[in-house]
Amino acid sequence: MTGNGTRLALAGILAAAALSAAAQIHLVSDTVRREALAQESVIERALMVPMRDGVRLATRVYLPKDADGPLPAILWRSPYNFSEKMEPTPGYSDANLKFALDAVRHGYAFVMQNERGKFFSEGDWEILGRPRTDGHDSLTWIAEQAWSNGKVGTIGCSSTAEWIMGLGSEPHPAHAAAVPMGMGAGIGRMGSYYEQGNFYRGGVIQLPMMAWLYNEQNLLRPQFPAEMSEEERLRAERYYDLAPTIPGPDWRSAASHLPVAEMITANGGPPGVFDEMVRRGPNHPDWYQGGLYHDDEDFTVPALWVNSWFDLSVAPNLALYNHVRENASSAEVRDAQYMIVAPTEHCHMYRLRQPHVVGERSMGVVDFGLDEIVYEFFDHYMKGENNSFARGEQPKVRYFAMGSNTWRSAGTWPPENATTRTLFLSSSGNANGLAGDGRLASTAPEAAAADRFRYDPRNPVPSLGGNVCCLGDTLVPGSFDQRPIEARQDVLVYTSEPLQKDLEVSGAVEVVLYVSSDASDTDFTAKLVDVEPDGTAWNLDETIQRARYREGYDKPVFLSDGEVVELRIGPMATSNVFRAGHRIRLEVSSSSFPRFARNLNTGGENAMETQPVTAVNAVHQGPEFPSRIVLTAVPADGP
Repeated sequence: MTGNGTRLALAGILAAAALSAAAQIHLVSDTVRREALAQESVIERALMVPMRDGVRLATRVYLPKDADGPLPAILWRSPYNFSEKMEPTPGYSDANLKFALDAVRHGYAFVMQNERGKFFSEGDWEILGRPRTDGHDSLTWIAEQAWSNGKVGTIGCSSTAEWIMGLGSEPHPAHAAAVPMGMGAGIGRMGSYYEQGNFYRGGVIQLPMMAWLYNEQNLLRPQFPAEMSEEERLRAERYYDLAPTIPGPDWRSAASHLPVAEMITANGGPPGVFDEMVRRGPNHPDWYQGGLYHDDEDFTVPALWVNSWFDLSVAPNLALYNHVRENASSAEVRDAQYMIVAPTEHCHMYRLRQPHVVGERSMGVVDFGLDEIVYEFFDHYMKGENNSFARGEQPKVRYFAMGSNTWRSAGTWPPENATTRTLFLSSSGNANGLAGDGRLASTAPEAAAADRFRYDPRNPVPSLGGNVCCLGDTLVPGSFDQRPIEARQDVLVYTSEPLQKDLEVSGAVEVVLYVSSDASDTDFTAKLVDVEPDGTAWNLDETIQRARYREGYDKPVFLSDGEVVELRIGPMATSNVFRAGHRIRLEVSSSSFPRFARNLNTGGENAMETQPVTAVNAVHQGPEFPSRIVLTAVPADGP
């Protein structure tokens, strides 16, 4: 390590000492973790675990050195690199090393495994790595090891968690507990959400998925002979990491390419599964044949779900939690579901900064003892310990209320005493931009009006922050002042009067619009905003809906010129305390780019088209067309 690097590491250690034990792990460097693992564990490397079809998966096991007797184990599966050659340098190791060190120090074996088709694992890669077969076989292998006590937990965030739902859909005697974090891309259909693994929102392609597949769908890779010895394989892993280096494009420019179906290959990426997926609709039968978890499936394991308010799919994640609590076939499993929702970006619930600033909005000191909660959960369900979970002291739901920057607890989501509050859109037909007269009011307007705007796909409304991930510097997640967006004439802005007292909105946020267009198909977006007295406008959540899917994702219905139709957008989800003096705002438009692919307004097969047309879109209000936003409100005294 360089002298500067040594000083930085020392500064990190000194800073960590000033924080609680729960916060320390966030400031520990990968080098420190790696050295600690080498000192505190026995590491079994370059193992090849056989699956039922003969394919073998590259696996590593960490065993606590001071272990006394068989151990419970925690399984962490990944499509990402954890090879020996990678270990001396930073990489994706901050997560896997943290989880491994936590597990070893709490008396668990920790098992790392690459999905099939990735790095030293054999076979061809599939998204989510065959959770129902490969995951099942991996549990069986772990339970049969001499060091195992037969109980296995699962943990991960993002791609290392998205397979856990598919695994948990079927019972396995060894699967004792699960901690999925930021797992939205593993959810297919969940109630009103047909996101199919974060690929869609409201029937519109989400471009972060395209950026992820640009790097992940490559299937060309060198492979070593199956008959290599463990010693030879370990040596090869130290020489080669098999990680392809694919030069990434500027994503804002790359996302502008038409047709969308060629977006990856036209920008130098490899052909692959995106080329086929982009041609499906949001309810295509093929979405139900892979590893995604859907709302017609059981869930069979106690789980601690950890989500983030500024993640790509927080609303479906919350719907999944309710689905399991309400529909798991086992009453014991239904009662063993817990959820935490943190005010962080994707997978930053264990990468907290103090104070934690998400975008430009400070959430204050938000550390909530995640590590202690996770291992209290595992210790109860895997070791039988009589701790806070056993005694019923842990809340079913722990969520962070932004605005007040406080943690709240509840027995359900939304909180048990939540009610709804409806605000109606109103204007004189001039809600365009901040200078317009769009209002949110508690009663529907008596007079009819329509706010019209031109949506030109060649000049889409730019995304600014939001509940996103995976587009690098092109689109940074979090809360930003939205006034630059609201200055546009193709953004309708509806704002309430200043609130007389605090209002906590915790739960679903539904938007119902009465819309028309001169195009046969177009999109409508909705964004919920908290406006401070000085005008700063913090985004909370946003969503989109393609008009052709307003009657269902299995039966497109197109618009007639000038026809007014009801369009239900969302629901979004948040927890935010709108302080007294603040105002509630709803933005409506037809694009948010590059988060969402643009609708070209032709009514054709959008992903295959190259020639956009401009649409004149309208939002209608009045007695006949009560466009509105429905908030889930919690009384001032809390849950």
